Amino acid sequence: MKPIRSLLTMLACAAVAGTASAASSTAGMKEGKVELKSAGPIAFGPDGVLFVGDSKSAAVVAVATGDTTAASGSPQFKVEAINVKLGALLGTAADQLTIDDLAVNPLSRNAYLAVTRGRGADATPVLVRVKSAGTLEAVSLDKVKFAKADLPNPPAEAAPGKKGNPRLEAITDIAYLDGRVLVAGLSNEEFASTLRSIPFPFQSVDKGTAVEIYHGAHGAFETRSPVRTFVPFKVGNEASLLAAYTCTPLVQFPIKELAPGAKIRGKTIAELGNRNRPLDMIVYTKGGKDWLLLANSSRGIMKITTDNIDKAESITARVADKQGQSYETISAWTGIEQLDKLGNDHALVLRREGSALNLEALALP
Repeated sequence: MKPIRSLLTMLACAAVAGTASAASSTAGMKEGKVELKSAGPIAFGPDGVLFVGDSKSAAVVAVATGDTTAASGSPQFKVEAINVKLGALLGTAADQLTIDDLAVNPLSRNAYLAVTRGRGADATPVLVRVKSAGTLEAVSLDKVKFAKADLPNPPAEAAPGKKGNPRLEAITDIAYLDGRVLVAGLSNEEFASTLRSIPFPFQSVDKGTAVEIYHGAHGAFETRSPVRTFVPFKVGNEASLLAAYTCTPLVQFPIKELAPGAKIRGKTIAELGNRNRPLDMIVYTKGGKDWLLLANSSRGIMKITTDNIDKAESITARVADKQGQSYETISAWTGIEQLDKLGNDHALVLRREGSALNLEALALP
């Protein structure tokens, strides 16, 4: 859901290359029924391949959606009360559904939703495709091309405690970048917070890289709190991940440091204000500058500057509230729970208004 420019260029080339490129992206996939136990973070790769994070199974599944027709025209999404419409589609009440993630296919600009139908042990995952005209359809997984990458060291299932079931955080966010699927989440290692860089097409999956950060709001180093959301972004000339954590450090990790079994420490470049949880993040260009747009649980939408981000000082001491990269709060964007890029000028968002969730396109601020 968060490609950098090189990926966008590649996707544009893929659209031109057509079926030859699609064949290379699906090479080695088998055809059959995809069995998901959960569907959490989702992200698109090339040629309409959708990556699905299945934390309960501790696996990433690549699904060839076949949705490879390039979009034309300007995006016009506006689906009011999509949670109610999803309930009608899936035969249940809106309050029995959870929308776990949103991703836009950069080729077709169709939206995909990872949905959980029901609660507790009987909950089932469903993928839903939403076209710009507002049409909703469940994505059949009965006979599709797919590939699966099993994570070797996921956290064990545990009864939900104060911090919840750690298994459900085996995968907290994913993105595709230049032939690799980047995965954030928890492992069963002592340094539980983990970043993985999985080559695609899938072959094998290593144990990942254990990551440590300095959390300015807590005044402590942390190794067990997972990344909540991240974007690939080039800091100076260095391909990096910018990762947001709960309560709310923003941390840079050089991608070249992600190696099997390594333990690395990220560079905390901002504290964005505590008592808050980041929900989703994208990067975009406007006015000749790159911006981060971060949705939060209690601090609204932050438009974060990337000016001089390569020169940002590392935060290594306790911070009372905010420090580092500056931001402005986009006051008109209220109730945003999920977002993804919809072309170069718009974001597609899930916005809560009372009990309703609306899916709509908004011009990037």
